[in-house]
Amino acid sequence: MLECFIVTFALVGILTAVIYTFLAWNLSYWQKRGIKQAKSYALIGSFPNIFSQKQNIAYDIDEIYRANKSDDNFIGVLMMRTPKLLILNPVCVQKILVSDFKHFHDNEMSKSVDEKSDFILANNPFVLTGEKWKERRVEIVPGLTANRIKVVYSITTDVCHRLTHYIREQSKMSSSTGLGADELCLRYTSEVVSECVLGIRANSLSDESTPIYANTKKIFSHTYIFRLYQLITGFFPAVQNFYKMRFFPKDVEEFFINLMQKTIDLRRKQNLDSGDIINYLLQLQEKRNLSTPELTSHAMTFLTDGFLTTATAISHCLLLLARHQNIQNMLRQEITKNLDDKGNLSFETLSELPYLDACLHEALRIFSPILFNKKLCTSPCELVNKDGSILKVKTNDIIMIPTHSIHHDQSIYEEPEKFKPERFMPENGGLKSYRERGAYLAFGDGPRVCLGVRFALTQSKAAIAELIRNFIIKPNPKTRADNTLNRKSFFGSLEGGIWLDFEEINSN
Repeated sequence: MLECFIVTFALVGILTAVIYTFLAWNLSYWQKRGIKQAKSYALIGSFPNIFSQKQNIAYDIDEIYRANKSDDNFIGVLMMRTPKLLILNPVCVQKILVSDFKHFHDNEMSKSVDEKSDFILANNPFVLTGEKWKERRVEIVPGLTANRIKVVYSITTDVCHRLTHYIREQSKMSSSTGLGADELCLRYTSEVVSECVLGIRANSLSDESTPIYANTKKIFSHTYIFRLYQLITGFFPAVQNFYKMRFFPKDVEEFFINLMQKTIDLRRKQNLDSGDIINYLLQLQEKRNLSTPELTSHAMTFLTDGFLTTATAISHCLLLLARHQNIQNMLRQEITKNLDDKGNLSFETLSELPYLDACLHEALRIFSPILFNKKLCTSPCELVNKDGSILKVKTNDIIMIPTHSIHHDQSIYEEPEKFKPERFMPENGGLKSYRERGAYLAFGDGPRVCLGVRFALTQSKAAIAELIRNFIIKPNPKTRADNTLNRKSFFGSLEGGIWLDFEEINSN
């Protein structure tokens, strides 16, 4: 009996030691490569809130960033067991994204997806690598020119009017909790993108929405899969070699492929020769001999890029304007002063409203939709630290760019937690001055900057202008007063959601 106990105890001890050794194997990984490594623990690595979710992981990153940025340009971290290099200097960020782009060509997500597991996402420019990315970029960019966005601008303004009507109707029925801005803006972006890209009305701004809105929303309700997959691959990186994750649920993928085929058939039956986005996609299909699934992946690039991140930008800009009535009034004055004889904002005028532009970019700074970005080293290069030491970056090293931390760095942005649109006004250097320093990353930078940025900004500014000119917007008491990030979200969104009160402005 005693012998059995001893044997069992020994086996348990050996197993425990093996597991601990496995989990702790990389705890000194970066030190062995000659650079400082952030405090890390077996199992959880450098970011304990990946597991606990007591706060957003961006705050874990921020603690490391603030503690080390004065002494180092970069520092080693572990995400569970996976080593990553956290960049601490915007100049280094600029180097990685722009001047040394050829060495950091791809995004890390490319390792987690392939066409067999998720055809639509695998063909998104954000995921594509190498020559495939270049080819897709060449195909997508002409569909998002200023002229094409101008062609569909009348659709955008029509959706804006429907959004105003929807808010009026919902306000009549709303309780003391106000209206959920997150949901309002998701409905708006779903409607705009569906009509502008697919030429189909989603009826998102009604009580009886079509399956388009429901299926689009379902895409982003599955982000927990990414969290689980990242946890697993954080422990066992080799999992990515034989199992790739699916972001688009199978039924959603089939829905949009069928919808795209119906859209193709309808447009060709109508025989319209317009300059809109769907017409461009049909021309591209003929030119490249694309299948319906391939064309769907192109369309979904527009749809996914323009749906959640744009809705997040609009809702948080409205939140910050609601909190600062003086800024809201100044913006309202700029908008009303530039209305034409029919009371509208032309496409050209909307693009040339400096205070509106500044308000939106300041909101994107405070609540960056993407809190951090992860790049993949595609060919060896060198990074120089502040003490002159050199790190030889190897192929497949993962680079973390802390967007949220840079955007909230008080050495770059004075009083970073405050909403101060004047930072981005032309007389203060504007957006360009920050981008040139690698300090503004809401849409990324360099060759892989977000392809849909012009479209996203247009639909965002159109919605904000429409609502500010029609309503005095105030934060509902249900909305928290600080900028605490949602602890469970990968996106830069406010914890607890955004609830607003809309008081209609008397036009008489």
